[in-house]
Amino acid sequence: MEEGYELDLTYITERIIAVSFPRGCSEEVYSHNLKDVTRMLKSKHADNYLIINLSERRHDLSKMNPKTLDTGWPDLHAPPLDKICTICKAMESWLNADPLHVVVIHCRGGKGRIGVVISSFVHFTDVSASADQALDRFAMRKYYDDKVSALMTPSQKRYVWILNSLLSGSMKINASPLFLHCVILHGIPNFDATRVCRPYIKVYQGMQAVYSSGVYHIGQGHRDRVCISLEPAQLLKGDIMIKCYHKSDVTSEREVIFRLQFHTGAVQGYNLMFEKEDMETANKDSRFPDYGKVELVFSEGPERIPGRFLMWQNGADVIVDYNTADPLTRWDSYQNICDGEGTVATHHCCGLCCNGY
Repeated sequence: MEEGYELDLTYITERIIAVSFPRGCSEEVYSHNLKDVTRMLKSKHADNYLIINLSERRHDLSKMNPKTLDTGWPDLHAPPLDKICTICKAMESWLNADPLHVVVIHCRGGKGRIGVVISSFVHFTDVSASADQALDRFAMRKYYDDKVSALMTPSQKRYVWILNSLLSGSMKINASPLFLHCVILHGIPNFDATRVCRPYIKVYQGMQAVYSSGVYHIGQGHRDRVCISLEPAQLLKGDIMIKCYHKSDVTSEREVIFRLQFHTGAVQGYNLMFEKEDMETANKDSRFPDYGKVELVFSEGPERIPGRFLMWQNGADVIVDYNTADPLTRWDSYQNICDGEGTVATHHCCGLCCNGY
């Protein structure tokens, strides 16, 4: 079945099964279909299946099968990097323990999360795969290419790439402290009638808000770039998400301009540049200019970077409102993290689990 059906059950390989339900599936339909799937799995695989749940924790899942591993993360987002390692290790361990064992990957929502797991597991097993696993890995790659690759977000694809780079040895974990000094928006998105926007950013570390900027009111003649400076610079480590919002002066509402996720262990150097297609929301929004980019500027210490402070001055046509009591800009709880974007709900390793990440 394709996206939009009430249930999609696919044998990716003989021992890896994907079961997904669309985002809009009602609770009644979901529960009914889940019972049907459970009966089918028990009749075909008895008690030899492990469920990897990629969406919110559900008691009905673990009730139907005690061998359920809850590893969920918000839909349309990338998971913590160490969580991908944990899932891949659990799959490999379960499949290697008994030739009758199968893995069921369960997801309620978009299929991008399934794509993250399947593609990551292909890379994970590259290290130790035997010749007789070649067909399975071919089937996983084909499923990824044909069914889920196009449904993954830029950050989800980025995290798969990071994991592959770490596993293959082409990238080493950067364990140095990183202080974020500035987020530079190259090209001003057109979010209101005056063809400008009023951006502010929120920085999340491990899905917890650690920084909120003021709201930048940009004059009509300011078209080149705007620099959102973090004062003081913010120390970051591990899984990071940056969301940029436009705050409307007319409706007192906010819209997401862009969202991006990265892991500090994969940062090489002190600048990260994201093109339009590298960011959620912006990549599909015509109001974000095609030439637009977002640049993150880091250093290894909190002190101002010599010579950079003057470069980050925006000029008199950019005014910053630091009204941190505004409930709209303070709205940053975990359950609202998907605001406007969806619904929350042989041992080998990339080294993340053992390095404090």
